[in-house]
Amino acid sequence: MTDAVIHILLTLLMPPLLLGIIGKTKALFAGRVGAPILQPYYDLAKLLRKGSVFSDTTTWVFQAGPVVTLAATLTASFLIPLGEHRAPLSFSGDMVLFAYLFGLARFCTTAAALDTGSSFEGMGAAREATFACLAEPALFFSLAVLARLSGSLSLTPMLTGTVATSWLNSGASILLLGGSLFIVLLVENCRVPFDDPTTHLELTMIHEVMVLDHSGPLFGVILYGAAVKLFVLGALFTDIALPYATGITLVDWGLFIVAMLMLAIGIGVVESVMARLRIVKVPQMLAAACILAAFSLLLVLR
Repeated sequence: MTDAVIHILLTLLMPPLLLGIIGKTKALFAGRVGAPILQPYYDLAKLLRKGSVFSDTTTWVFQAGPVVTLAATLTASFLIPLGEHRAPLSFSGDMVLFAYLFGLARFCTTAAALDTGSSFEGMGAAREATFACLAEPALFFSLAVLARLSGSLSLTPMLTGTVATSWLNSGASILLLGGSLFIVLLVENCRVPFDDPTTHLELTMIHEVMVLDHSGPLFGVILYGAAVKLFVLGALFTDIALPYATGITLVDWGLFIVAMLMLAIGIGVVESVMARLRIVKVPQMLAAACILAAFSLLLVLR
């Protein structure tokens, strides 16, 4: 029961902190002081106090999109174990639900963008759907590798207790898997080099262009949902890349928090040393992620 409460509290409270650490890391690399680490919390609070403006061309789909997206992402967060602690929800086959909850979130985001009738937002929705066609196979290949190694179709047994042993027995496969998932993590969260969440040039944006017409609390819901998605996929990556278990509950929770903070710093470093890829290069990187995951699967099927 205690683990479930801590799981929920971390999922609800920690995601904006990761965005703040990424921003602070990028500022330090650029020689600037940058915004406070807690700035994403202040931004969310400010947006929740504002009013919303809705176009006459939009319908209920535009308003429901951010809410359903956040609900789907939060539901997915309850399926993923954080560190060596079991997920609050666990059953055979939950890995399929986990993947398709993100698919539902993406569908609602693109549907809300298309509902505005804006050509810019339609362009962003088309790009999002195109890149998802390449990112999702990499995710499913990765889950298939974990299912093969653990002998289970549930995320909790797949990610708790078996990954550390898999590093010893199938290290090459796990290494390829980690590389693939890190690429998926960056593209799914619209981070550099695939997208730039701070850009304001519509012709180069992917995710940000889809939410141009949202404002006030709904825009806050979108930002918070994006932070939760980063947290959930980051937890999936750290469960594989940094397997750890001391058997002491509080210590293991502390190790998980440190691992997530290290991941946020790592993302900030990547965004600081790399430029945004040309749009035509993004599918090539996603194809590389699929190939890495596919080779990882071949290694464990030998």
